[in-house]
Amino acid sequence: MRELRALLRLAKPLLPGIVLAVFLGTATVSAGVGLMAAAAWLIATASFHPPLGDLQMAIVAVRFFGVSRGAFRYAERVVTHSMTFRVLARLRVWFFERLAPLVPARTGGLYSGDLLARAVGDIESLEGFFVRVLAPPLTALVAGTALVIFFAFYGRAPALIEAGVFLAAGAGIPLAALALARRDGPLITGARAALGRASIELVQGLPDLVAAGRTRDAVTRAVGAGRRLTGALRRRAVRDGALEAAAGTLAQLGILAIFLAVLPAIRSGRLSGVGLAVIVLAALAGFEAIEPLPSAAASFREQRSAMARLLEITGANPAVTDPPIPLTIPAPWPADLPAIVMEHLRFTYPGAPAPALDGIDLDIAPGSAVAIVGASGAGKTTIIELLLRFWEGWEGRLELAGQDIRRYAADGVRAAFAVVSQRTHLFTATIRNNLLLARPGAANAELWHALEAAGLSDDVHAMPGGLETWIGEQGLALSGGQRQRLAIARAVLRDAPILLLDEPTTHLDTVTERQVLGALERIAAGRTTIMLTHRLTAMERYDTIVVLDRGRIAERGTHAELLAAHGLYRQMWDIAHREFTPA
Repeated sequence: MRELRALLRLAKPLLPGIVLAVFLGTATVSAGVGLMAAAAWLIATASFHPPLGDLQMAIVAVRFFGVSRGAFRYAERVVTHSMTFRVLARLRVWFFERLAPLVPARTGGLYSGDLLARAVGDIESLEGFFVRVLAPPLTALVAGTALVIFFAFYGRAPALIEAGVFLAAGAGIPLAALALARRDGPLITGARAALGRASIELVQGLPDLVAAGRTRDAVTRAVGAGRRLTGALRRRAVRDGALEAAAGTLAQLGILAIFLAVLPAIRSGRLSGVGLAVIVLAALAGFEAIEPLPSAAASFREQRSAMARLLEITGANPAVTDPPIPLTIPAPWPADLPAIVMEHLRFTYPGAPAPALDGIDLDIAPGSAVAIVGASGAGKTTIIELLLRFWEGWEGRLELAGQDIRRYAADGVRAAFAVVSQRTHLFTATIRNNLLLARPGAANAELWHALEAAGLSDDVHAMPGGLETWIGEQGLALSGGQRQRLAIARAVLRDAPILLLDEPTTHLDTVTERQVLGALERIAAGRTTIMLTHRLTAMERYDTIVVLDRGRIAERGTHAELLAAHGLYRQMWDIAHREFTPA
């Protein structure tokens, strides 16, 4: 029961709230029993027309229990809803805290839609565990024990019958629900995840699907997933209804059994008709405590399956671990040490047949500008991922500021880099919100300075909302050039000593590319700059150009030296500028 243990560990800090929910639930049931018992005694006694004074205590009791039951129920709802929101917040924080160290090494094989389904749908399905699955059995246990003690005052038989019915309806039927839900729980969770994945792929990939004429196939997949989920939910609803009916039937049979059990006491005069009314109606009210148990047991299967899907990810070992006592990257940056050293660096992705990097030797001096060029698959992205400590398991030397990069904490290493990539992620928020990711709490003057350095300030000034302009999902309200320059502005705010540029001008037209490169040149002043690209534009700006080919360094030198060498770099240059002549 790994999933249950994980849920209970998460529940431990919330124990006071759970205890309060159990107390309020028990108080609600007890007030209901008191209300029914007092009302039964009052009505039955009043039929004999006693003096009004004899009924005063019962009248007060009915009023007290009626008001207190409503107050306890309201307080229980307030507490349980508050607990639900706290549980959701805690679950999401727990999930993302464990997900962050796994990215990207341990999440590369997951669909984005599947990951989103786990982060949203599976966590939401767990929201009721603590207050709808964990608390009701405890409430039923406390309330049932109290009722058995209450019935013991009227005889052993009513107490034993009440205990037996509570066990049968409060334990037997939930166990039956668990057994019946053995298949439906994982099926519902899987179908919900499949529907989320198919829906996200359909919406996000709609332009490509329309262009390829495959919209109908995508819609069919989404509809099929929806039908499977609907069918599973329908079967669950039928099952829950049958189990609730069985619990109600048991309750009615229990009341009948108690009635038959006390008949001898009525005949002998040991129990009055008023006492009979009190016992029967109190038993009827007491079964309120076990009403939520069948559905709680059935939903536990689904919640267990959802937790198992979360643990599939969070239970993975991170690809990168921090040292017990991490070093601190020196500030200011030491001028007498190379910024980055790679010596005989070799790395192979898990399961890959060949190394992505095979014997890389490269020293990068502080303040220098280095371009690493090569075709797709040459190893450029792997260098970035190793520098940012996304992977370990490499061979050779990889040093940052004179120390093995593994001696620093991963977050400390990443703080030394300002990254502008080809796939800039912009959040569905304002320009201000997206800029503040780089430096939370930055003042307006700092934001405008960053935009000006990136060449975007005039565009933002022209927008109706200025910094408060909403940029839409993934920044779709902006042009490609504006998105890249917004990423550059974030790099300015980051103010890290090393500027890491990963194909920052991919998919841009020539004019926009030159604007972006101009902005990058302005912000690179005084920083160590590493450009990884296959587009040979403005290469003369770099102190050193390194040419990668199949994970190895094929050439290195300045732009002029490499052109004169007539090697791989010259071939790439000629192809890029349409100057080479076929043999």
